[in-house]
Amino acid sequence: MGRKERVESAVREHLAELIAREVKDPRVHAAGVLGVSQVECTRDLSVAHVYISIYADDKVAEKAMAGLRAAAGFLRGPLGRRMQIQRPPELRFERDGTAEMAQKLRTIVQEDEAKARASGRDEEAAAPEPAADPVTEPAADPVTDPAREPGSD
Repeated sequence: MGRKERVESAVREHLAELIAREVKDPRVHAAGVLGVSQVECTRDLSVAHVYISIYADDKVAEKAMAGLRAAAGFLRGPLGRRMQIQRPPELRFERDGTAEMAQKLRTIVQEDEAKARASGRDEEAAAPEPAADPVTEPAADPVTDPAREPGSD
């Protein structure tokens, strides 16, 4: 793990704690569950793109992101002191929709399964039989295959 990865990991850990304890903006706390999902720093470590997962509706989430962007300058000082670095990276907050999208897809699949059960379709009958995988199931070897017909050489 290089320096860049160590700094990204440390920024992620410290920011999660700082956002929970130090940010007093009501817009941020109104969002409820909020987490730092990923941090990506530039090569020179001058800028950190901080991806935030927010489990709330879009209006509340956008207000929370505005609150975090407003607190970015404030968070930079305590972050630098905790990490013991003179020039902490500039924080740029961005919303991470990955967890939200996964939840939406999970809901769609669950609804589809419920509809399949309600209509009487058997899930196993609806699923196609998997094809033979050439990597895990090699083809029969004509030399060692006992089912090979004698005299077909």
